[in-house]
Amino acid sequence: MISVLVGILLFLVFLSFISKALQVREKNGAKRAAIAAAVVILPFFIFPFLPIAAELVFLALTALIILVILILLCLPISRISVKKEAPAERFDERDIPFSRFRLEPGSSRYRDYYKRHPEAEEADDKVRLLPGLLSVEAKRATPLTSAAAMASFQFTEELKDKVDGGDRKEVEELKNAVSGLSGEELTRWVKKLPLFYGARHAGIAELKSYHLYSHIGRGAGQYGAPITLAHRYAIAFTVEMRNEMIQQSPGPGTVMESAREYANAAHIALQLTNFVRTLGYSARAHINGNYRVICPLVARDAGLGEIGRLGFLITPDLGPRVRIAVVTTDMELIPDNYIPAASVIDFCTFCMKCADSCPAGAIPTDDRREYQGALRWRIDADACFKYWNIIGTDCGRCMAVCPYSHGPLYSATVVRKLVEHSGFARRALLWLDDLFYGRKPGSHSEFYF
Repeated sequence: MISVLVGILLFLVFLSFISKALQVREKNGAKRAAIAAAVVILPFFIFPFLPIAAELVFLALTALIILVILILLCLPISRISVKKEAPAERFDERDIPFSRFRLEPGSSRYRDYYKRHPEAEEADDKVRLLPGLLSVEAKRATPLTSAAAMASFQFTEELKDKVDGGDRKEVEELKNAVSGLSGEELTRWVKKLPLFYGARHAGIAELKSYHLYSHIGRGAGQYGAPITLAHRYAIAFTVEMRNEMIQQSPGPGTVMESAREYANAAHIALQLTNFVRTLGYSARAHINGNYRVICPLVARDAGLGEIGRLGFLITPDLGPRVRIAVVTTDMELIPDNYIPAASVIDFCTFCMKCADSCPAGAIPTDDRREYQGALRWRIDADACFKYWNIIGTDCGRCMAVCPYSHGPLYSATVVRKLVEHSGFARRALLWLDDLFYGRKPGSHSEFYF
């Protein structure tokens, strides 16, 4: 009877995974989990019908395997120490692909930029000859999905004059009423309010110089102007990108989801900005196409996750499957404590699924290297952007294959804790991810909309 009870328990565990996989349309993962369940669970229902000696031997072997696993979970496998990596230099927004490819050939800005960066002109001009992001002449774009993504991007673009709060004035009565509130109370509100508006995670960082771009490359303001920001704190938050849309990558549904969540993040950021300004404080929203800060760095320092091999923020429960926005302010807040996530750095060191699956070859396969004074994996943003202009849509393949993105496999709190504290558990997670999803998972052919 003991083996039957263990079999039932294992059946419930597999059933939970299969159910969650089907909820997010992970059909291949659910199918492979069902096969694995049959292989693992069946012996527990067969041995009770064999002689008692055979059942005892089977239970003893099961107990031994469990004991070995427990010992391995406790061993100091790949316990690495990492420190907070703070860049020593600020990054110029004019150098990012989205800024460079807004330059009109022959314009004064174009001539000025490539006079300073002649090595980039020939390669950039070749990319300009490609069909382009959201172009229906591209390989994977479609008219309707491109129009839907354009609608979301245009919505975000139309908010660029509102990021500083627009014409909204502080409400004197409210300003006076909250003047006696403690920093703890204000901090609690500005962290919970984004979640109320629809964000998934929220945190606060003390604004540092390396969080800011050095010069304006796009959005509101004068192109090329040095960036200064009088604010002391930054409120960072994430919004979730739906797994079933990301798993279509690099299909047209990916850019639809990306654009939609950029718009949702902007919607939340502007509400939060107006809330802060209504209380009498200065605030600025940093949204897609209109940043003054580098959002992943701010979000990392706000305790929301760690920067992984693929260059994205890896959050504890959704992995890189998020978009980020930031609101900076002079409101006196209490920053969250960022502790470098050694487990994520270790996992990204040996996992390599994002690099192996990247169709543009934009993700490095070696160890972290020092760049601008900090250790990091530096993706080839130009190769990534070039591929987007070939296929006409966001790629997102790295995000889709990342084991941290797979909710069903990583949804249980106990799994996250084990992966955080055990090097063996991290390797076991990768093995299971390869088993259920494949070493190089294919994209979903169905369009979920």
